[in-house]
Amino acid sequence: MCQRLDKGICSNRTIADVHTHGLKFLHLYKFQLLREAPVSLVEICGISLPEVQCGEKSGEALEALLSDLAEVSNSRERASKLFQWLIQPIPSKSFFRDTWEKKPVLIKRQNPDYYKGLFSTAEFDRILRQDDVQYGVNLDVTSYTNGKRETHNPPGRALPFTVWEFYESGCSLRMLNPQAFSSTVWSVLSILQEQFGSMAGANVYLTPPGTQGFAPHYDDIEAFVVQLEGKKHWRVYNPRSEDEVLPVVSSRNQSEIGKPILEVVLEAGDLLYFPRGFIHQGNCLPDAHSLHITVSSYQRNSWGNLLAKVVPAALEMAMEEDVDFRRGLPVDYLTYMGVQNSDKVLQTRCLLFLSRIEGLMKKLSTFAPVDAAVDQKARDYLHDCLPPMLTAEERASSVQGAPSRWEDGEAVDVGVTIRGQTRVRLIRSGIARLCSDGEAVWLYYTADNSRVYHKEAPKSVEIKAEQTDGMEFLIHAYPKFVTVGSLPCESAEDKVSLAELLFEKGLIHTAEPLQRS
Repeated sequence: MCQRLDKGICSNRTIADVHTHGLKFLHLYKFQLLREAPVSLVEICGISLPEVQCGEKSGEALEALLSDLAEVSNSRERASKLFQWLIQPIPSKSFFRDTWEKKPVLIKRQNPDYYKGLFSTAEFDRILRQDDVQYGVNLDVTSYTNGKRETHNPPGRALPFTVWEFYESGCSLRMLNPQAFSSTVWSVLSILQEQFGSMAGANVYLTPPGTQGFAPHYDDIEAFVVQLEGKKHWRVYNPRSEDEVLPVVSSRNQSEIGKPILEVVLEAGDLLYFPRGFIHQGNCLPDAHSLHITVSSYQRNSWGNLLAKVVPAALEMAMEEDVDFRRGLPVDYLTYMGVQNSDKVLQTRCLLFLSRIEGLMKKLSTFAPVDAAVDQKARDYLHDCLPPMLTAEERASSVQGAPSRWEDGEAVDVGVTIRGQTRVRLIRSGIARLCSDGEAVWLYYTADNSRVYHKEAPKSVEIKAEQTDGMEFLIHAYPKFVTVGSLPCESAEDKVSLAELLFEKGLIHTAEPLQRS
């Protein structure tokens, strides 16, 4: 079992508690990433930077917000509104222009109920009692004491008796994939993933008073730390070098991290954002526990990740179509190239060799199948995504609300029919995407994905050549409903069969619930 930390916790004497004119405003502190000697938070949050304020209506209850969003017909607009709520009062446009991937931002709200309903310790306890939570899969038990980070996961199912004993002995609890157990977290993440165009994930962290669960480290995701209960003392540090700016993978435990550029106590209702590569650590103060959820995105979603798909395909095409890529290497190139020759003074042969490489690399770009590579990235994204959490209206007008059932010893209402005049649309903007493998056209989709990351294989269905135009039409028509008869397929039969296929896969819904024929 873990042992409680005996060492003292840093006080929040550097925290600027700015509360102007006694009004109940939300406060945004923008932290400039100074590459010189770090400055204290008092100086950063002082009058040298403008204070952004917003009115009391920003603290809308999450349940009411999600209910309102269910009335928004366009899922892209729904995602934009939910993200704006998450980072209020920062306008999302300026956030992505000035802050995203660049610098941390802290939002102090003085509103402990702002994120209420997203997750709670009571829900944590309920999940442990009612669901099959497995150590190492859904739950990690961790500690960080005297500079040593440890994981204490026993095998098997995590039951309350043992989990709360770990907690009482000073261990932190990290719940992975909370969306698998919490319908609210599932709803929020499934909406936000359309804002990012990248999977939105989450972990929940419950930390006892006076303890720390993780060593200083940096991550490979954009992190939104949402404080739900209690409070937590955070320190954030600049990347130590250019090599650690926007890293490809997360780090191990970090040392020699310098002085923090940001030091703050997050309280319920506060938000802290920091980009991937920023070292961070959080510890609980002696007088309160902490519950926060970290919403994350943009893992492996860089230009480099796209080029990793573009370049091999471009090279394959170049070798097929351009004889310059098929010509043999110089017979003596091993005598002047390679590591063992790297310290030699560059010779004419070496310069010619490097010049040839440079020319081929420039030429390679003309063969880059960028659209095909983007489709490969899109397939990965669709596999990563959560399935949509349907609104009551969407459920009633989709295959999930179809009236077919067993009643009085027989199957009834199984003859619902889609006709040419039936009005349909995709259930979500990004629920499906057409991709070609060169020989056939496939529709990849998220409707059958699991709430557990990659539990299921990627889902796809082949679309007939005579129906591809109709599928493209449906994709681009969103969010409008269109009649099945208006789909640009070759025949009325093709139009109806395409709509029936998409309805059965849960990808479209109708303007009105279908009735038995």
